[in-house]
Amino acid sequence: MAATVFGIGWLPKAPGTWGSLAALPLGWWMMSSGGPWILAAAAIVVFAVGVWACAGYAHATGTHDAGACVIDEVVGQWLVLLVTPLDPMFYLGAFLAFRLFDILKPWPTGWADRNVHGGLGVMLDDVLAGIQGAAVMGLGVYIFAALG
Repeated sequence: MAATVFGIGWLPKAPGTWGSLAALPLGWWMMSSGGPWILAAAAIVVFAVGVWACAGYAHATGTHDAGACVIDEVVGQWLVLLVTPLDPMFYLGAFLAFRLFDILKPWPTGWADRNVHGGLGVMLDDVLAGIQGAAVMGLGVYIFAALG
């Protein structure tokens, strides 16, 4: 159940998108109630759980990085939210930034997706996509603040 984020990964069409969407309200709640340290700590804990859960899911299903395994999207999305202001439009930008890097998988995300296996491999490419999305989102927030 952890790998699929309590069944969210079984939703029809684009399970990664559903996983990323599920991460948004939880991320908002953590950022508004505890700040970035709480969200960062949650991302670390969920990353560790995800490595274990995705390894078990892959073993049970005989697949590598099955679409239904969306706990990796939650962690990656939360990394982008670490630099995102609590504003619905910025959260939309954070969602789009993460999905862009998660789908396109530019280096090193694509390299990790192809070369790192097991539960760590499932989680790592989304962590890297999250870091890339956070870099773009952080730059966007900086530019927006400078212009506004």
